[in-house]
Amino acid sequence: MLQEPIVFWRKPINLTHRGKNMEALKGRDLLGVADLSTDEIQELLQIAAQLKAGQLNLRCHKVLGLLFSKASTRTRVSFSVAMYQLGGQVIDLNPNVTQVGRGEPIVDTARVLDRYLDILAIRTFDQKELETFAQYAQIPIINALTDLEHPCQVLADLLTIQECFGSLAGMTLTYLGDGNNVAHSLMLGCALMGMNVRVATPLAYQPNPDIVGKAQQISGGKTEVLLTDDPWLAAKGAHVIYTDVWASMGQEASADSRIPVFQPYQVNEQLLMSADSEAIVLHCLPAHRGEEITDEVMEGKRSRIWDQAENRMHAQKALLVSLLGAN
Repeated sequence: MLQEPIVFWRKPINLTHRGKNMEALKGRDLLGVADLSTDEIQELLQIAAQLKAGQLNLRCHKVLGLLFSKASTRTRVSFSVAMYQLGGQVIDLNPNVTQVGRGEPIVDTARVLDRYLDILAIRTFDQKELETFAQYAQIPIINALTDLEHPCQVLADLLTIQECFGSLAGMTLTYLGDGNNVAHSLMLGCALMGMNVRVATPLAYQPNPDIVGKAQQISGGKTEVLLTDDPWLAAKGAHVIYTDVWASMGQEASADSRIPVFQPYQVNEQLLMSADSEAIVLHCLPAHRGEEITDEVMEGKRSRIWDQAENRMHAQKALLVSLLGAN
C-alpha cells in the first residue's frame, strides 16, 4: 500500500490573467532553457498552474507538428493532449513515413513545414539540426529533446517543485547520475530561478563544460552551481533529489557497463536520509527500477514523480499558448 504523501505548505499563486511576458514570447523559438528569462519562466509556471486548476480557459485553434526521431511516450502524448485541449490539432510527422526519413535536406523540410504548420516540436539527437529548423522556418520551433537539452521537461520540473514548496528561490536541487541533457537543462533552469543546483556524477560523465559555464554565469555567484563525484555531499540538505536513467537513448550499447560505475549514485532510502526532512524525489522517466532508483523510493511518500509527469502537459500547454497566442 502506498503511504500518504507529505503535505507541504503552499504559497498562494497570484491569479492574474496573461501578462506582458506571455505576449513577448509569441512567435519565438524555445531551443534551450536559457532562451527564456527568469520572469518569462515564472509567468509560464503561473499560466500552467492556472490552466491546471481550471482557472483559465484559453483556446488556441492552431496546428502543432510533432517531428520525433527519438522514441517518446510522455512528450508525444502530453504535447498532443495539451494541443487538443486547447482546441488545436496535431500532426505526427513520423520520420519513417515521411520524406524526412529518406534523407530530404533539413532546410527543404523546414521551409515546407513552415507553410503548413503553426508550430513544430522536434525531438532529435543533434542540437544543430534543431537550430537549422529554427533558421529556415518562421514558425516557432520547440526543443522536445535533443542530446544537449530537454527544456520542456524542466518547465514541468519547476512547476512541480513550486507546487510542493510554494516558491523556487533559495531551494536546493540535487541531480544524481549521468551529466546528460536533463542535467544540462536543470542547471540552467535552476540558475535562472535562483535555485542552488548540485550535480553528482562519476568524473568521466560530467555535464558539458559550456553548459556548466553558462549556468555559473547566470547564477552570478548568488546561488550554488556545484559539480561533484560525491553523491552524499550533493544530497546533504537538498530539497529535491532528482535522477534519470544512466544510459540515455542512443547509449544502449554501454548500458550494462555503466551499472557498476553509477551504482553509488542510486537514489535509495539511505541516500534520502542525507536530504532535507521534507525533500521530494523527481525522475523524468522512463525509469529503470532497481538501477538509478529503487521501487521503495519511487512508490514512497517523498515521490512526486507522477505529479511531475502530469505537469508535462500543463507546462507545455502554457508554452503553446504563449508561443502561439490564445483567444
